[in-house]
Amino acid sequence: MGFPGTWMTESESAVYRVVPKCACSTIGQILYFSDHGEFFDGDIHDATAGLHKWAIEDSQPLIEANVKAHKSYAFTCVRNPYTRVLSSFFDKICGIQRNGKRYRGNLVPLLIQKYGIQVGGEDGKQEFDQIASFRRFLLFARDTIRWRKPMDPDIHWSAMSGHVSTFIVNGGRYDRIFHTEAFNEGMQAVLDAIETPVTVDLGKIPRFNESEGHGPKRAHPVADYFDDLSMHLVREMYKRDFDLFKYDIDDPGNKMPVAEVDLDEVHAKLGD
Repeated sequence: MGFPGTWMTESESAVYRVVPKCACSTIGQILYFSDHGEFFDGDIHDATAGLHKWAIEDSQPLIEANVKAHKSYAFTCVRNPYTRVLSSFFDKICGIQRNGKRYRGNLVPLLIQKYGIQVGGEDGKQEFDQIASFRRFLLFARDTIRWRKPMDPDIHWSAMSGHVSTFIVNGGRYDRIFHTEAFNEGMQAVLDAIETPVTVDLGKIPRFNESEGHGPKRAHPVADYFDDLSMHLVREMYKRDFDLFKYDIDDPGNKMPVAEVDLDEVHAKLGD
């Protein structure tokens, strides 16, 4: 199994477990910059050099040796499950991807046909009922997570605890898990705890939101997308995320965490 989704700086100053839709583009670029004094030219997810990644075969023994010996500071970042799944819908389902195509080829036509979802036409720019379509998407996401039908769950809407746990189960230990909603404080704490070849001034780092502009703009407040049934589906999929990462499961309108993440609790509950 190893350490899927794990990135490490070439200097081995830090190890980062990527959680999709949780500021991963910005974090990856900060790590890249902290070694090289410049940002990767393009989407950091496409970088095949300058940053060790589990997906790069030559990086695997280096990452494995580091993580198992806990040689470097290890961290990850989480996000409110309500806003994360909503963001996944607009980016991956409604949006046109970097390659100019729909995400995962036949996925969107399948959703239109089987779940009656609308996505704003061919280019994603036409008006459509965002709330109705999102609620139908939630049914689909629940089906993938609960029954792995009509497909396995996608990394962008599978539970964060699943991503976070593989690192622990295979022998890793986190030094910090911070919230996207308090990004500057969390990322600064990571930078304060490590020594990097290049000093990072967080105040001067741009936000690399690679999904920005892919899909239509959200037309309503977050809470408007979630009725009783939607909240039930979200609870069914992400209850563990709310509990472990300290978000308010009863109020979709409150995106802020209600407490700090308890690392001991996370390791105990996700380490089995």
